[in-house]
Amino acid sequence: MVIFKSRCFIFFIFFMSVLFLFAVHGLGEEPGYLIVLNKSANTAMIIDLKTDQPVSTVPTGEGPHEVAVSKDGKVAVVGNYGIRGKAGSTLTVIDLLSHKVVDTIDLGDFLAPHGMVFLSKGRRLLVTAEVNQSLLLLDMQKKGADKILKTFPTNQQISHMVAITPDDKVAFVANIGSGSVSVIDLEAKKPVTIIPTGKGAEGIDVSPDGKQVWVTNRAEDTISVIDRASLSVKQTIKCPSFPIRLKFTPEGREVLVSAARSGELVFIDVKTYKEVHRLPFKLEASQDSKARLFKDEFKRSPVPIGILIHPTGKWAYVAAAYVDNVAVVDIKKRKLVKWIATGKEPDGLGFTYQKKIK
Repeated sequence: MVIFKSRCFIFFIFFMSVLFLFAVHGLGEEPGYLIVLNKSANTAMIIDLKTDQPVSTVPTGEGPHEVAVSKDGKVAVVGNYGIRGKAGSTLTVIDLLSHKVVDTIDLGDFLAPHGMVFLSKGRRLLVTAEVNQSLLLLDMQKKGADKILKTFPTNQQISHMVAITPDDKVAFVANIGSGSVSVIDLEAKKPVTIIPTGKGAEGIDVSPDGKQVWVTNRAEDTISVIDRASLSVKQTIKCPSFPIRLKFTPEGREVLVSAARSGELVFIDVKTYKEVHRLPFKLEASQDSKARLFKDEFKRSPVPIGILIHPTGKWAYVAAAYVDNVAVVDIKKRKLVKWIATGKEPDGLGFTYQKKIK
């Protein structure tokens, strides 16, 4: 009887621990909240993934392209890239507990903020300033101009997206105009080298183990695989058609690539560097999409761009810019599950488990 009671007590403690972990991490009933930037509407839409309905639509600056969410999930920062002929120079800071804009950061002479990522500790943020060929390091807890801690020159044209290693030691910036990647040592606080990859280098991600950096060369229909140790291209993968973004799955076995021209999501095996599947998105672009950036080149493609992979690794969310929807993809089954309606021209995506406080 004593042994039975002891085992029951141990089971009870284990069960309560599991419930606590689920509550803390939001892995129970609620799958979390998707943050979608609507470039043409100048808004950030926050969508409850339990209902697929927006719970808030928050105003941003002109042309919001990319969003970064702090590691605690409480703050989202939006880069207001601007519009054609008028580069932006601000960041919108959104409190994800109240769903309100709590700050607008003026970057001064630094124009067209685009790629951004939070470092793993504190509230330090990396942001590309495309026009200035620069990467900025900001401390979001400081005030005014003091937020900009350091400026790193990329010395390359159209420095667009940025990714960092899991240890926060190295940043990699994809440069569309120069077809290259700038490598910046964040510990030594200086640029290290420039790696030629291919024309239109844009999408970029670092493998979960930190050993590889993958870059999409959209104008060449290729992906460059960079070895972190040697800082050289170790593999080039053919990937039609207009690969524009890519993301590693959490366990690092596959890379998902959005092919904007053909309107597909491409699955690539990391070990073999081979394409294993193409998932077509069959929604056709509407007539009003002709006014958007790639109006002639992409014709009726839904133009998938931004990719976000759920922390569980089960689903991928892909922003289809020309059909004003986000595709929800079952990664294991490689199947389109459903569409989630957004505002006009969705692109950058973010995620949080934090629930809005009423």
